[in-house]
Amino acid sequence: MFRWLMRRRREAIRRRPLPAEWRAIVDKNVPYVACLPSEDRDELAGHIQIFLAEKQFEGCGGLQVTDEMRVTIAAQACILLLHRRTDYFSKLVSILVYPSTYVVPGGRFLPGGLMTDELQARIGESWVAGVVVLVWDSVLSGASDIHDGHNVVLHEFAHQLDQESGAGDGAPILPRRSMYVAWARVLGHDFDALVRDTQHHHRTLIDQYGATNPAEFFAVVTETFFEKPQQLRSKYPALYGQLQEFYRQDPAALTRP
Repeated sequence: MFRWLMRRRREAIRRRPLPAEWRAIVDKNVPYVACLPSEDRDELAGHIQIFLAEKQFEGCGGLQVTDEMRVTIAAQACILLLHRRTDYFSKLVSILVYPSTYVVPGGRFLPGGLMTDELQARIGESWVAGVVVLVWDSVLSGASDIHDGHNVVLHEFAHQLDQESGAGDGAPILPRRSMYVAWARVLGHDFDALVRDTQHHHRTLIDQYGATNPAEFFAVVTETFFEKPQQLRSKYPALYGQLQEFYRQDPAALTRP
């Protein structure tokens, strides 16, 4: 009964026209959306409204969250949901937004069990416990350049998709069970290649942060898939094909300014 009521509620929200002021925010802050065909933009508008109706936003570091922030984040996150059956990042409850780079404890264990007293600067995080953390100035800069391969919202919400299957491991819930063998083979091969290239200080198309672990590799190649699709398809055709089948989109076919 609960699922039925949720579906009805979501369908009612999806049918509403996107408020004009929200559409203006998307047009101004998320230029990628202008590359989409009209039917995708309409689908995205429905996803944005459901996302904003169901997720909580909280400002951190003195930041007051505005509709501009909420809509800009939602529009980018929901790009990942186009053409797919979705439960709208089912584990996600809250999005925490900082004004700019924040720091967290990031000490390393030393021989003897001691830990160094270090801090790490971050622009985003995705927690299995239902939280995404984002930095507003990085959200804006990542959205404004749709060619640089860096988008913190796409990155952290790719982690959310990955974490829907449990602990993030670079293997999200795939549309069909038969896809898992090819997914593991292709992404495992290209992850290993990125690790080797990183160790040998070779230049790479895929950001070398993706060599950290398979979960980061999936999040990083998601950024590349949407922002450097032609290059990814040319250099990593099998990887592009796996992501195209998972996301059910073909960004390389879009006309970009």
